Amino acid sequence: MNVLLIGGGGREHALAWKISASPRLGKLHAIPGSDAIAGLAVCPPIEQSDSGAILAYALENKIDLAVIGPEEPLARGLGDELASAGIKVFGPSRKGAMLEASKQFAKEFMARHGLPTAGFQVLYEAGYARQRIKENRKYPLVIKADGLAAGKGVRICADEGEALRAVEDLMEKRMFGYSGSKLVMEEHLTGREASVMALVDGNSYLMLPVSRDHKRLRDGNEGPNTGGMGAVAPVRLEDNVLETVRTEVLDRFIAGIKKDGIPFRGVIYAGIMLTPSGPKVLEFNVRLGDPETQCLLPLLDGDILELLSACAEGRLAGKKAGASGACASVVLSARGYPDAPEKGREISGLDDLPEGALVFHSGTRKADGKFVTCGGRVLAVSCRAATPEEAREKVYAAVKKIRFDGMHFRTDIGL
Repeated sequence: MNVLLIGGGGREHALAWKISASPRLGKLHAIPGSDAIAGLAVCPPIEQSDSGAILAYALENKIDLAVIGPEEPLARGLGDELASAGIKVFGPSRKGAMLEASKQFAKEFMARHGLPTAGFQVLYEAGYARQRIKENRKYPLVIKADGLAAGKGVRICADEGEALRAVEDLMEKRMFGYSGSKLVMEEHLTGREASVMALVDGNSYLMLPVSRDHKRLRDGNEGPNTGGMGAVAPVRLEDNVLETVRTEVLDRFIAGIKKDGIPFRGVIYAGIMLTPSGPKVLEFNVRLGDPETQCLLPLLDGDILELLSACAEGRLAGKKAGASGACASVVLSARGYPDAPEKGREISGLDDLPEGALVFHSGTRKADGKFVTCGGRVLAVSCRAATPEEAREKVYAAVKKIRFDGMHFRTDIGL
């Protein structure tokens, strides 16, 4: 089976690593890929945004399955274009991708189909937004950019001043461009978060081990929101909580996409808040999480390509995702992340890691035969072990081997 992987970040490096171990694989291609992914796949000089060139390449190279990693090409409708040409696609349709591309679309979907979530209002323009904020009497308050913002378009506002600044930054200054043209204002939920991901073939789902992302930049969940500074899996949920997630979130999601006629073959990722009154959905993503993927894939014992192709072909029913042990992943970021990360710093220690340690490249490139930094989140280091405590101990031992100028990481992943 010839596979085309779309994307070039740490999630896609982890996917390339796992797919390349499949006995079903013929040749693996990646667009745009990366210098790290090029060790596992053919990476042609094609831009991720060039749908026409991607389609032509897929047809020319007899691609059997396209695996779309990031949200942006999904929202652009790349999956629809490839599927219309007869190529099987792991990744939802453009309509399905709206569940991530528009917070309004997602919240209205949840409300319509009875998924538990926070109360919300949609704010269409700045004057109206200020009025609604001034009328609000309960803080903290959550303000979200409606569109895609690489996981950084959420503000938890402690008071009216912070909420008004969020309106200014997101809606008027357009910090995230058109994504801030509308805002969603939500009640603030308290509890612990969990990342619930499931493969979906349009009719059934296969739930993956529950994981937990660590979003804030610094230890103790301090500092700005990021794309994710580390992850652990599995996260143990009580039986009654897990049953609620299955029946009130995933079962209702499947019923909802069927009723609304949304073609969906890929991943649904529900960010869950485990509140005192039960689990509630914070938001949807329509792809594997990053860095959760770098933590989950080392846990899975089976052939990932069989699961991805079964999902794309609508034959997921009855499949299982065997997993054992625990895994911890720690993200190494560049000085200045998330606002203005430094680039071009040489990375050392990658050839001196403990046995079993995995490194997935998110923001690196090769210069004169050596890897240097070229992004905010540079690397994710992952270690699997029998217990969460052992996995955490192993991953931090591996992190100590790696060096680059300005390297930052949290020391409390998994605590």
